[in-house]
Amino acid sequence: MPRRPIRVTGAAEAPLRAALRALRTELGVPEAFVPEVLAEAERAAREPRLPAYDATDIPLFTIDPPTSTDLDQAMHLSRRPNGYRVRYAIADVAAFVVPGAALDAETHRRVTTLYFPDEKIPLHPPALSEGAASLLPDQTCPAVLWTIDLDEDGRPTATDVRRALVRSRAKLDYAGVQRHIDNKTAEEPLALLKDIGLLREQREVERGGISLNVPEQEIIERDGTDGTDGADDTYELAYRAPLPADGWNAQISLLTGMAAADLMLAYGTGVLRTLPAAPDGAVGRLRRTAQALRIDWPHHVSYAQLIRSLDPRQPHHAAFLQECTTLLRGAGYTPFRDGATPDITLHAAVAAPYTHCTAPLRRLVDRYASELCLAAVADSAPPEWVLAALDELPKRMAEGTRRAGTVERECVDIVEAALLKDRVGELFDGTVVDVREREPTVGTVQLASPAVVGRIEARVAGEKLPLGERLRVRLTQAEPGTAKVLFAPA
Repeated sequence: MPRRPIRVTGAAEAPLRAALRALRTELGVPEAFVPEVLAEAERAAREPRLPAYDATDIPLFTIDPPTSTDLDQAMHLSRRPNGYRVRYAIADVAAFVVPGAALDAETHRRVTTLYFPDEKIPLHPPALSEGAASLLPDQTCPAVLWTIDLDEDGRPTATDVRRALVRSRAKLDYAGVQRHIDNKTAEEPLALLKDIGLLREQREVERGGISLNVPEQEIIERDGTDGTDGADDTYELAYRAPLPADGWNAQISLLTGMAAADLMLAYGTGVLRTLPAAPDGAVGRLRRTAQALRIDWPHHVSYAQLIRSLDPRQPHHAAFLQECTTLLRGAGYTPFRDGATPDITLHAAVAAPYTHCTAPLRRLVDRYASELCLAAVADSAPPEWVLAALDELPKRMAEGTRRAGTVERECVDIVEAALLKDRVGELFDGTVVDVREREPTVGTVQLASPAVVGRIEARVAGEKLPLGERLRVRLTQAEPGTAKVLFAPA
């Protein structure tokens, strides 16, 4: 289940903070940036390589969580006589990073930004990621500016990408965007997010693509707590179903990633984000899970059609959507060069060629994707530093992605255990959302409240857990950093 951690404010000696520190040590998470890297970042922040093209007249805006300061993307949407124009500015990290220097080497070691509940381990020093390179409002900075023209049905008709100076005018958040669009108080550049987003969702349906609207398990701070007493009571867990605005915004990023992949394939050199089609056995297992969760899945209805019919606010639907994420395993990065098209070019969930290029402040590969697209549009050779790293990038990204996934899972386990550590023995209402095929006495239970997803083990050997059933469960263990949350049928 996607997680959205925020800062936990408990005192440093509190058990939760201690468990998170121990996790960072166990996983070998990079510590603070060394002085040489910080000094290089600060110099780059003062003297970036600026492009000649000035696009600061475009009134761009960003859409991110309210507390975010590492802003990778800003957009402006407008109408054209026969369609729409999407202008999408992506932070130009290469304007600040010198290939082969200390900062470049450090980003190859870190690979991705890591998010812990009590702190963020950034890919780039804050002087760049939250400062000079971030598309903060009212800040002029270098960017890679995409211009994608769409017809009246939302299909791309022309794509341009170039370096430009840009200036965002507003930092918006999802809830505020949704409110303005629903209340019809949004000005046209923002109101068009719905129009274009819906058209792109229709095109996704046509090509058989899938966007999983899985509810997030949020860590949120409680009101009235200052976090100075050393207690682990400054947070709670809740489920958050994605807003329509989340999906519309994601469609703009998907559109850009698909356009980037098309440019690379036509150019003959690039790096794609690929995902093979799911094996029949995996889909068959999902059909059995749907049946257990009482979700009607007629044989004539495709997987993609079923997903679009589900409501993530309904517990059984949310549980099934979470199980669907298993079909996304196996995604990787596929480089190619000199016109040799790779065997696999599609991302099965996107149902089209696709690449990562819209989050360079937080993900290493996106900086390289931007350079390859710029070279493709200019019909020039890519920089040597890009070609030199191309074959090694997939391995680097695989290692970084695995580490980020482990951080996400382990952090939520620790927070859940901290939340419930004083409630061992209590009863809760939950739903069994997963049962191991070869070990039906072990599975996963999703509580109604608090928003905990934990392991459950049957009390009696040979007793099968009731997949899809609501169940009264008893908490049997919870100790942050020592014992993960464990339940048993009551």
